[in-house]
Amino acid sequence: MKYSGWPETGELVVGEVDEITDFGVFVDLDEYEDKRGLCHISEVASGWIKNVRDHVREGQTVVAKVLDVDESSQQVDLSIKDVNEHQRKEKIQEWKNARKADNWMLLALGEDVDDDRYEAVANALLVEYESLYDAFEAAAIHGDEALEDIDIDDADAAAIVETARENVSVPYVNVTGYVDLTCAAPDGVDAIKDALEAAEGNGEVPEEIELTVAYVGSPEYRLKVQAPDYKTAEDQLEAAGQRAVEAIEAAGGEGEFHRERREEDE
Repeated sequence: MKYSGWPETGELVVGEVDEITDFGVFVDLDEYEDKRGLCHISEVASGWIKNVRDHVREGQTVVAKVLDVDESSQQVDLSIKDVNEHQRKEKIQEWKNARKADNWMLLALGEDVDDDRYEAVANALLVEYESLYDAFEAAAIHGDEALEDIDIDDADAAAIVETARENVSVPYVNVTGYVDLTCAAPDGVDAIKDALEAAEGNGEVPEEIELTVAYVGSPEYRLKVQAPDYKTAEDQLEAAGQRAVEAIEAAGGEGEFHRERREEDE
């Protein structure tokens, strides 16, 4: 989706070099509908420039900083040299994400969706999320829950969730901890089994969390959590360990959660 308005002074924009002249470079602004900017030769690169074509070429995608906007004369002044490498990489990634999200919107709403409906759904998502990409990523991770407060039709919400889960590559992190479980009671084996089931959450772990329990060596068991971010992963790992300890202690046994694997004494 391209914006129909104008960029703001100081904003970073992505565009394609459309024309190179002796006095500068004309850039078609990819994110803005029918908008073109001019980067004066003095703003193309630092230092003296003998030939502009030594620094840019037609068709090249560039990131530029908006120096000034004059709507009355339809002019946008740009600077390529004022954008450092870190800013360029971040802006390019943001731009790529926006293009992906635009394609996902069309997949969810249909290729023939009219502009008004597209904008209505997009604006509703942007009330809750910073970008459409963030909205689709949240939908891929949390499903219907991510959109329950969004003012859109249930059918559109369902289509967005389905599209997100089919197309969004969600970043996950993994954390590992260990729990020692012992129980001297006659039914100690069953008590340990119940404690491990408690660690797994008895079906109450959030859908976006993957929690596995594995035997390491008596009395130690490994707890592994995969989650969308470290805070969530750490919280879920601590909760799993606590559930196991509480369950084994309730059965008369002993339990202890720890982060590092304990090697046997040699």
